[in-house]
Amino acid sequence: MADRTALDFGGLAVRELVIAPGASPITQPIAPGEIVGLAGLDGHGQELFLKMLAGLEPPHGGSIELGSSDASRKITGFRKAVASGIAYLPRDRRANGIFPTQSVLDNFAVSTLSRDTRLGLISPSARKARYDLYREKLSIVAPRPDAPITTLSGGNQQKVLLARALALEPAILLLNDPTRGVDVATRHVLYDVFRGLASDGMGLVILSSEIEEILLLCQRVLVFRENEVAAEISGDALTTDSVISAMFGRAA
Repeated sequence: MADRTALDFGGLAVRELVIAPGASPITQPIAPGEIVGLAGLDGHGQELFLKMLAGLEPPHGGSIELGSSDASRKITGFRKAVASGIAYLPRDRRANGIFPTQSVLDNFAVSTLSRDTRLGLISPSARKARYDLYREKLSIVAPRPDAPITTLSGGNQQKVLLARALALEPAILLLNDPTRGVDVATRHVLYDVFRGLASDGMGLVILSSEIEEILLLCQRVLVFRENEVAAEISGDALTTDSVISAMFGRAA
């Protein structure tokens, strides 16, 4: 897929992105409706790349743009990324995701305060209606909206964080090890959600520490080694052996 294709159809275009000094630049499109996987040994650049797409880390060169060719928006930071239509789900929900002293509803609604405000005041009914919509979509199991989020299982906490991200109605969803620490049943719910989002035209980038998960979900995979894309694998070539070989710099 040529790089221009992503912007032609409102996707994400990564151009000559350098994620570490001395590393080769990365040029990649993320098209609407595509699920792209990121793989690699820990510390080899895949998480840094994902965070740069989210505007959380500054690149050492190159650019990231979202939108169409005639109305693209350059991503220059996290706020710009969110405003442009990029949502990010962090890896460590306890450290970087949930607000442990707040309720389920408050954790969900923190991303949409401006949308739930009427005449300068937060509308409880608007917040609750939005929460109910995503609770049903993601099958969130919670005793009540005002329950402390820490009373929920790890899987349901993760669903609340995903609901928070989806409430932004993003064009691109960035997922950092999204099923880490969740039960098997929740994993399969999340897999179905991810496939449904892609089917509806959302572009997804998934970093996973489990190769099997990437093979199950992704149409193509970028394998990182020493802060560079060592291989781009898709189609019949996308196998466990090919991903592992690329991680270690071996021929598949």
